[in-house]
Amino acid sequence: ALLEMEENQITLDNLEKGADNPAFSSVGEERVSEECDSPHGESKEEKRGRKERFSSYCRKALQPVSKAKRFCKAHAKVLRRVVLGLLGVAYLCYFIAACWLNFQRALALVVITAVVVFFVCWSLFKKHCGAKVLLLLSPAWKCFLKYWPWLKWLLVVGHVVGLIPWLILDSSRNPEQLISLAGFFFLVLFLFACSKHHGAVYWRTIFLGLGLEFLFGLIVLRTTPGNQAFQWLGDQVQFFLGYTTAGSSFVFGNTLIEEVFAFQALPIVVFFSCVMSILYYLGVMQWLIVKISWLLQVSMGTTPAETLSVAGNIFVGQTEAPLLVRPYLADMTRSEIHAVMTGGFSTIAGSVMGAYISLGIDAASLIAASVMAAPCALAMSKLVYPEVEESKFKDKASIHLSSGEERNILEAASNGAAASVGLVANIAANLIAFLAMLEFINAALRWFGEMVDIEGLSFQVICSYVLMPVAFLMGANWADSPLVAELLGIKIFLNEFVAYQQLATYKKNRLSGLEEWDGSRKQWISERSESIATFALCGFANLSSIGIMLGGLASMVPERKGDLASIVLRALLTGICVSMLNACLAGFLHVPTEVGDCVTFLRTANFNSTSYTMYTCCKQLFTSSVLANGTLSFTGAWAGLAESVLCLTQCCGHYNHTSC
Repeated sequence: ALLEMEENQITLDNLEKGADNPAFSSVGEERVSEECDSPHGESKEEKRGRKERFSSYCRKALQPVSKAKRFCKAHAKVLRRVVLGLLGVAYLCYFIAACWLNFQRALALVVITAVVVFFVCWSLFKKHCGAKVLLLLSPAWKCFLKYWPWLKWLLVVGHVVGLIPWLILDSSRNPEQLISLAGFFFLVLFLFACSKHHGAVYWRTIFLGLGLEFLFGLIVLRTTPGNQAFQWLGDQVQFFLGYTTAGSSFVFGNTLIEEVFAFQALPIVVFFSCVMSILYYLGVMQWLIVKISWLLQVSMGTTPAETLSVAGNIFVGQTEAPLLVRPYLADMTRSEIHAVMTGGFSTIAGSVMGAYISLGIDAASLIAASVMAAPCALAMSKLVYPEVEESKFKDKASIHLSSGEERNILEAASNGAAASVGLVANIAANLIAFLAMLEFINAALRWFGEMVDIEGLSFQVICSYVLMPVAFLMGANWADSPLVAELLGIKIFLNEFVAYQQLATYKKNRLSGLEEWDGSRKQWISERSESIATFALCGFANLSSIGIMLGGLASMVPERKGDLASIVLRALLTGICVSMLNACLAGFLHVPTEVGDCVTFLRTANFNSTSYTMYTCCKQLFTSSVLANGTLSFTGAWAGLAESVLCLTQCCGHYNHTSC
């Protein structure tokens, strides 16, 4: 035994020669097994017989399981239908019970169910009857194609004839809308002047893209169902993002998430990224992107690859959307790459949208801006960089969309949350860097200004003067134009997050009922200017995004670095103008909010705190008050009311006016 131990002893020499420890080798295991079994006196034949008996017993015990498995494989389709049928019956019972107990409460459930049932039925109909229906309709389709050139012009004339009277009637009520309309046409002409190939512009794509943008804007901002639908969607998004508090309060505590911005807004990015990853795993996002892409492609005549990337930008960021078409990037024309870049600059990612909503920015406006930006980005991209090459994807009916690599929903959720860590760190780092840089630039400008007796010179002041005409053309009133121009300058030269933070401050001041002017400084902007600024800032088009865009695309197609670098500045300019075009439409289609009955409001108001409604009603009361020969009287709705003087006194406690 001692000799055997000496033979098996591990030495440094053995390790250098790569000798293994025999105790962990297969020979060692057999030896140990034999040593353990030897005291019992069992021979190899007896052990083999015992193993065979055990295996036979296991096979007999597992026979029912094997039979069940074979049965399930043989009748998989039937069992699947049975399970789906049972689930369908269970959901139908639940749906009927919910509607029976309270239909108003179950209205959202009814809408969701109707949408799902419609698409399921449409999918089944297309699968089983689609070919037959197409065959039946082929004569009618040929006839339609034969007369389409005439029908097309008839539709164009009809739309123009209907649009002109509507514009005249609508603008007569709010003449300031015409400024936004003039700004819209000015920006389109400016982009045409910057076009790479003026003679190659395909105007059908341009007009249809702008028409789709106008149609989306009209539905969202003017029609009651569209407005209510997007407002409801925005409210649901806000409500959904509120669940972030459960996780962030557990990790950071209630005090930090209530008082510190980083712990309040940035965890929303983590939660939203996790949800988006789950939706990608389930195939929901791919389905949505493909449907929107199909709509844009059919209506505008763009190629599938570029359209798919721009449609993806509605939901994901400027570096994630090109991943949808990564296999096709190397073969894209310059015009198509320009469209991909413009789509990235013109929109924001869904994850950061959640952070903007947490700041207090209107969720419905952000969602509408992202949707409206897609057709506008495609149209303006083709205006600035028209197609002069032969695209390899022109005749492709569709582009294959790959799904995620996750194996289950838990892995998808975990990967989504982990992937957001870099984004959160990037947002935090950018905010720290850009706010610090802004403060440094302002300090330097103040120092230079004081050398020539110019007080208060800053980056914001310079932007407010340079970009003030642009802000005014978008529809902001003249008094608000410097502040909107300031926000535009911060967005373009620094970061849209910083600009939205400043806009949220203005909105909070307005809703709190603060005085509009604090000396010579304006504390907030009007509701219309807020809406215009929200749309104008909704995009990643800023100087710092150039590096992000080039870095992301160059890593996917390194052989096309030269093309990417030559196109990126045009794409940035186009992206900036797309957001401004959306802002012009928002200004043109904006409907002022009705104040309501101020007499009733001020009679019942609690003057311990202020609000925007109180400020508006107090201003109305100040306007209706007349002081003549030491006698105070009131006009309009306040004339002859006993409470007029009391309400005026209460208003004077919060706001300054000559009547006070």
